[in-house]
Amino acid sequence: MPMPRRLLFISTPVGPLGSGLGGGVELTLLNLAQGLGDRGHQITVLAPEGSSLGDAAIVTVPGQLQPTAHTQGRSAPVIIPADSALGAMWRYAQQHQKQYDLIVNLAYDWLPFYLTEFFSTPVAHFVTMGSLSDAMDEAIGQVAQQFPGRLGAYTRTQAETFEVANAFEILSSAIDLELYDFCPSPGDALAWMGRISPEKGLEDALEAAAIAQAPLKILGNLEDANYWQTLCDRFPHAANCYLGFLPTAELQRVLRQCRALVMTPRWVEAFGNVAIEALACGVPVIAYARGGPAEIVQPGKTGWLVPPDDVQGLVDAIANIDQLDRHACRQQAEAEYSLDALAARFEQWFETIITSAH
Repeated sequence: MPMPRRLLFISTPVGPLGSGLGGGVELTLLNLAQGLGDRGHQITVLAPEGSSLGDAAIVTVPGQLQPTAHTQGRSAPVIIPADSALGAMWRYAQQHQKQYDLIVNLAYDWLPFYLTEFFSTPVAHFVTMGSLSDAMDEAIGQVAQQFPGRLGAYTRTQAETFEVANAFEILSSAIDLELYDFCPSPGDALAWMGRISPEKGLEDALEAAAIAQAPLKILGNLEDANYWQTLCDRFPHAANCYLGFLPTAELQRVLRQCRALVMTPRWVEAFGNVAIEALACGVPVIAYARGGPAEIVQPGKTGWLVPPDDVQGLVDAIANIDQLDRHACRQQAEAEYSLDALAARFEQWFETIITSAH
């Protein structure tokens, strides 16, 4: 095992950790802090004011939050508001960089990539979404050229949305399996989990569940109120299906009793942490064969992959849920997505970067 390292993780600037605004980045940070901490590394997390992250050592900074990348267009300009939380976090990192062996960026934003060459302490970038903007593609490409080995991604599918796909270390994801209880005998409901935002395609899950005459439980942060209102107008029962953004303990109590998780992304999901949360509970995953979920689901064993945007395909998969063994779902989660396995992958990547920088 490599020597213990002092690591500074810099969070997403779109919302406080614990708010749900950061999407999968929040769970990834929590898991890395725990997994790497258990392996003897000293972890500090830098995040916007109001953040909390379990037992992790956390430094918070005030400032205006960044707009989310997925709500901007491909040609959107770089935006840094006055009194920016993003700027404040990277100012802190610059002032304290000598206290750390490595700085790890999880912000999907232009500024950290631009600043990489101005730091004496090496900066690694774990890219948390696929290609969404020309400005980000250029910044990521510049790091790939100047600092080989500094880019990480969840999945190969995600990396391939960038022109520099081969520059990425593929690191996957994980969850704390001890927080998720296996349920061998579910009820009748299906689950849908994620940010309530157009790129997540919730309307397809609502339509498929209605056709299949199956109850649907919706879990996640309500990000786009206008989008949600259009769904409620189209599906009057949707409001009764929505259970809110729940802490892990409550979420898994709901999730584990569901027959399947339905994933309906309209974009290339970088990974899809909700899929492995479901598998850990023994819940099969029905997903569009698009992005990260296509690299997670084992068709006919732990779920079904459906052609993208094919609602009837979802309905057909729902009809075949009972062919799947829920024990196989839990077994896949244990074999592939444990915290220690995740921490070991990141540890190896970090060690390569640190040693090559000296």
